[in-house]
Amino acid sequence: MTRSQLYRIMALACLAGYAWLAILLSNSGHSGHDMDVCLIRKVTDTPCPSCGSSRAVLAIIHGDFLAALKFNPFGYLISGILLISPVWILFDMIFAKNSFLIFYKQVENHIRNKWIAIPMIVLVIANWIWNILKDV
Repeated sequence: MTRSQLYRIMALACLAGYAWLAILLSNSGHSGHDMDVCLIRKVTDTPCPSCGSSRAVLAIIHGDFLAALKFNPFGYLISGILLISPVWILFDMIFAKNSFLIFYKQVENHIRNKWIAIPMIVLVIANWIWNILKDV
């Protein structure tokens, strides 16, 4: 993946994330509890591994960190990406650097290692089971 492709994809993903958060936050008094937009859940009546992530990010925004953890721990990862990526990409663009691309490629290479990939897959599956048991 080239620098411009990665930065474009990340910028669009962050914009989509911010737009979704704006929609959720614009609903006055809306906590996201009754939002069910997961296609997997609608079709199978079973939550996916990321179900509850939007509510987790909203809880983090409101400072309710324990609720965020209960909704979905992935909310912390998503929040971090939404906060750090745009700033990092902007830094790279202003100073003509490739640090975000280099970091991305390093992470991608590490994840390909089976000793890292397998535990990550197990964590996603464990999170999915937890989502099913708590009926997110």
